[in-house]
Amino acid sequence: MLAALALAPVALSPGLLSGCAAVRDDGPDPLIGLAGAARSDAALAAALVAADPDLAERVNPLVDARTAHAARLDAEIARLAGDTAPAAPAAPPPAAPAVADLPALRAAVTASARAAAEAVLSLPAERVGLVASISACCGTYAAVLG
Repeated sequence: MLAALALAPVALSPGLLSGCAAVRDDGPDPLIGLAGAARSDAALAAALVAADPDLAERVNPLVDARTAHAARLDAEIARLAGDTAPAAPAAPPPAAPAVADLPALRAAVTASARAAAEAVLSLPAERVGLVASISACCGTYAAVLG
C-alpha cells in the first residue's frame, strides 16, 4: 500500500499525462536525416531514369515525390528552428550512384519508409502527420516498384 502511495505523484505527473509532449533534446533534428534520404532517393531515381529512359513514366513520379518530401522536411526543420527561410541542405545533394537499378531503388525507398516510420514514434504530434505520410508514400512506391 505504501509503495502504491509513493508512486501516485509520479504516475499523475503532468509530464506523464501529456503523451506526445514536445520534449526537445539537444540532439540533431531527426528530420535532417529523413530529408537527406529523400534527396538521395530522388537522385537514385533520377539516375535510373537517365540510365533507362523507358522507366521514366514509372519512376519520375517518385523523383517528384521524394524531391517534394525533402522540401517539406527542410521547411519543417526551419519552422522548428525558428527560421523564416527554408533550411539549406546539411550537405550537397548526393552524386548519382554508380549503379542505378530497380532493386537498388526499391531497397532505398523501403529503407526510407522504415526510417520515417521509426521516427514517428519519437516525434511530437505536430510533426507526426508529415513524417507518417512520407513513410506511407515510400512504402507504396516500394510496393509498386516490386
